[in-house]
Amino acid sequence: MSLPRYQKYKDSSVQWLGAVPEHWQVGPFKRLVELQNGADHKTIEVDDGYPVYGSGGVFAYASDYLCDGESVLLGRKGTVDRPLHVTGKFWTVDTMYWTRIAPDACGKFCYYAATAIPFAYYSTNTALPSMTQAALGAHLMAFPGKEEQQAIATFLDRETAKIDALIVEQERLLVLLAEKRQATIFHAVTKGLNPDAPMKDSGILWLGEVPAHWDIGPLRRYWSVTDCKHITADFVDDGYPLASIREVQSRFVVLDAAKQTTQLFYEQLIEGGREPSAGDLVFSRNATVGEVAQVSDAHPPFAMGQDVCLLRKASAQYSSDYMQAVIRSGVVVEQLKSIMVGSTFKRVNVEQIRGLQVPAPPPGEQVQIADFILCEGRSLDMLEIEALRAIDLLKERRSALIAAAVTGQIDVRGTADGQAA
Repeated sequence: MSLPRYQKYKDSSVQWLGAVPEHWQVGPFKRLVELQNGADHKTIEVDDGYPVYGSGGVFAYASDYLCDGESVLLGRKGTVDRPLHVTGKFWTVDTMYWTRIAPDACGKFCYYAATAIPFAYYSTNTALPSMTQAALGAHLMAFPGKEEQQAIATFLDRETAKIDALIVEQERLLVLLAEKRQATIFHAVTKGLNPDAPMKDSGILWLGEVPAHWDIGPLRRYWSVTDCKHITADFVDDGYPLASIREVQSRFVVLDAAKQTTQLFYEQLIEGGREPSAGDLVFSRNATVGEVAQVSDAHPPFAMGQDVCLLRKASAQYSSDYMQAVIRSGVVVEQLKSIMVGSTFKRVNVEQIRGLQVPAPPPGEQVQIADFILCEGRSLDMLEIEALRAIDLLKERRSALIAAAVTGQIDVRGTADGQAA
């Protein structure tokens, strides 16, 4: 898209605006909108009523409304950098502002202009970002007359819709890639790589048929499962790392941000065969149940923290990559869903983990399957990276286009009811 600039510009005297079209005005945001405080909705919350808006959109309903009409909503506390454009009867929470649009202003233009406000410059609290009504109202911006505001809003509605559609396509691709990854792993760890291999009924409904030469049994037959030591360790700035739930989200245990403890507690925590060694798996059994990571030979000495247990292969020939894939596949995920307890804090006990039914090909075949999964995974990783990069670029393009249009850096008047030049 190539869009022209206006013929004449003037200095806005505002640092972040720079030069603006000569016929545009420069004034405070309150010239376009009248800011109003939201209110607590809890006493009027109902199952079905008027929408209650928070920073993320509608999240509840109320028996009454604060405004009936077009409005721009802006954050007061918390998420302050995501303005919303709404119409109709609505309520908004006390951590947000709602606005009355001035008679000579276009509501949608006000919304797009609000998305270009440098909120970080105004935010009064770094721990919990907040915006004062005075700061928002006094924010200086450039704006043309209402008719031109409407032309800009119409142009941006159309062009951002195109960009949003492309973003949705990339997000859909990410979902399909994730499904493809899971399907690839599940098929490989349950059917193997030889499509002509004789099959047998596993006797397990959710598993179906498996290669006839495979074994199937409880995890404890192939891997020992040892719970973490249930003691409260002291934390220090420089000591021995502790691997808990956060550290087992990837292929290998990640200790960069792990809490650390003293040598005394470290020695207690690794007692009873609990010292992680290369090839072991660390499994999360509480909260985020089912996360699992390998211990590599490059890891420094570390101990298990709380909420995890240690899996150790019964034979050195077994593949850690294979068993990690099994645990992260539907083979184990579905079993975990049926045995987890707790409504908000999910958990499984060690004996249940030991009893998980897993397919066990011969060791050499485990290695082949694991290599295949890793190779396929790398291909999917590249496609995911490309999709994520595309989404980032599209979002940057969207923001840049809005900022250019609402500050007069491009002239869209000739494209508002047609195609962009």
